[in-house]
Amino acid sequence: MAKDCCKDFHTKVYKKNMGDNTKKDTILIVDDSPENISLISSLLKGIYKIKVAINGKKALQIASSNDPPDLILLDIMMPEMDGYETCRHLKSDLKTAAIPVIFLTSKDQTEDEQMGLELGAVDYITKPVSPPIVCARVKNHLELSRAYKHLKAQAECLKDQAECLKEQAECLKDQTEQLEIQNKELIETNRLREDIERITRHDLKSPLNGIINFPELIRLEGGLNEKQTKYLQRIVEGGYKMLSMINLSLDIFKMERGIYPFKPESVNILTVIDNITRELQNYIQLKNISISIILNDTLINKNELSNRSIAFFVQGEELLCYSMLSNLLKNAVEASPQSGTINISLTDTITHSIENYNVFQKDLKMCKKKAVIRIHNQGAVPHDIRDRFFNKYITSGKQKGTGLGTYSAKLIAHTQKGEITMETSEEGGTSIIICLNRA
Repeated sequence: MAKDCCKDFHTKVYKKNMGDNTKKDTILIVDDSPENISLISSLLKGIYKIKVAINGKKALQIASSNDPPDLILLDIMMPEMDGYETCRHLKSDLKTAAIPVIFLTSKDQTEDEQMGLELGAVDYITKPVSPPIVCARVKNHLELSRAYKHLKAQAECLKDQAECLKEQAECLKDQTEQLEIQNKELIETNRLREDIERITRHDLKSPLNGIINFPELIRLEGGLNEKQTKYLQRIVEGGYKMLSMINLSLDIFKMERGIYPFKPESVNILTVIDNITRELQNYIQLKNISISIILNDTLINKNELSNRSIAFFVQGEELLCYSMLSNLLKNAVEASPQSGTINISLTDTITHSIENYNVFQKDLKMCKKKAVIRIHNQGAVPHDIRDRFFNKYITSGKQKGTGLGTYSAKLIAHTQKGEITMETSEEGGTSIIICLNRA
């Protein structure tokens, strides 16, 4: 930025002083002798623009005009105002002080030359002159003058750049101070968010634990009719749904950054699946879908599932498992054709017709303690999202879809030290395979 603020100025100055070779330099010849003026003019007029003055007073007028000469050839011995006095006036005026002056005189004493140079002349040539010497010295001093002007312009440019840098430094200082203020605000906001999160966990999750657990205790007491049992189940389902929403809203952020405090426990996946299928029952009936749950190649009937007489334990957190499987089962119902079938298979090994088992374990001996959950529906994943199925915000054909269901399922699986993958084809339908640690 500092360079840009001076760039145009610098370019203009350079072109004016160094780059414009079409404009002839102007030489002012000051001499009271017409013969001398004629001689010097004849040497230079083909190369330079020539101006003449026959006395010092006229020379000063031309030099201070709006079109000053680029170099002055000045005689010393002139009436009224000699060359020394003329040079003294030229160098004392800021408007003319930078014009190079070469004395051109018959005075050849050392003290004469010394005086001329002390007055500010750049050179001293004695008469009779040597034409090549005059031409060469005029040329050299014009080039030196242009170089001086260019260096002066550069110095001015650097001064402007320094001012720009100073302004930018002040601006950066202000921005830094502003960023520090914003950073403090962000830290405070983050601290507030964490406080709210803790409050939310305590104030919402703790009461919901009672809402979920007490209906089961009431059911175990017995003496309930079918309608009352159904109402209790709906309370449990609503509690789980609420907990799932709270869990996702609070924990996804930490899972994305790998800082979620995972605390594994034994979770009965069959109980989780039963609760989810009950919650989705209306949607399942609307599409006339049948759901089969298979445990190690054995079909489980509804009574066994409802009575909690069988179990399939994994290492995880119940609420995380609920959120993960709820998203995946809901997706399976939505993707399943009308009157289709959804198979939920649970196995103790990874060898049950899973094509991508290498995703989970390369060594099958290590899979003996793995729990594999496979959710299959007869629909196929659209081609345009197959490679991005578990990416964030990926959805297809859902007007109200957020694209977070499969993404959060993958996060939850990984958080629970597991893996998840997807197989799909037009002929074979779609399978989501989750591998978790067996409890």
